Parts: sequence; C-alpha cells; structure tokens
Amino acid sequence: MALPVLSPEQRQEALAKAREARTARSALLADVKAGTLTLAGVLGRDDDLARKTKLAQVLRAMPGVGKARAAAIMDRAGIPAGRRVGGLGARQREQLLAEFPAE
Repeated sequence: MALPVLSPEQRQEALAKAREARTARSALLADVKAGTLTLAGVLGRDDDLARKTKLAQVLRAMPGVGKARAAAIMDRAGIPAGRRVGGLGARQREQLLAEFPAE
C-alpha cells in the first residue's frame, strides 16, 4: 500500500501531532514510574493516550518490574506481547490488578 502524498504543511502537522503523542506517553509512563499513577489508574483511564499505550511499556514502567517480570505477568494473564491497554478484556484487567493488590 502506497503512502499518501502529503503537502509540506500536512507533513509538519502530522510530525507535530506525533511529537505531542510521544511527549504525553512519556509523561504517563513517568507518572507510573514515580508511583503517582497506579496500574488501576492507567487501566481506568478512558482517553486515547492510555488506550494506545502498549501494556508491556506500562508494566515495565512500574517500580520493581522489568522485562522478564512484565513478560511473565502478561503470559500468566494470557495477554499477547504487543497488546495495548485499550485492547484488554475485563478478565485480563482483573488478572493484572490481582498481580498488584497493594496499589
């Protein structure tokens, strides 16, 4: 599939929008890492930013969770590696929240 031809102005707008999304996602993950935002808080959000963030990134941002532990948690819950937060089912959300009960 060929990419659409964009005018220079459209290209700049798209680049700016992508930059804003990356900045907002970084802030979200920084809040998780700092402990000001919990996993339940991320799962409870209903905005595009949270829904489009990969679950593995959110889990790895949590204190004490690295690549291996995040992969193991997702495997136990039956969640594919590339799943985004918005694509989780109710049972998967419950299993994730059960992994982190102290939050």
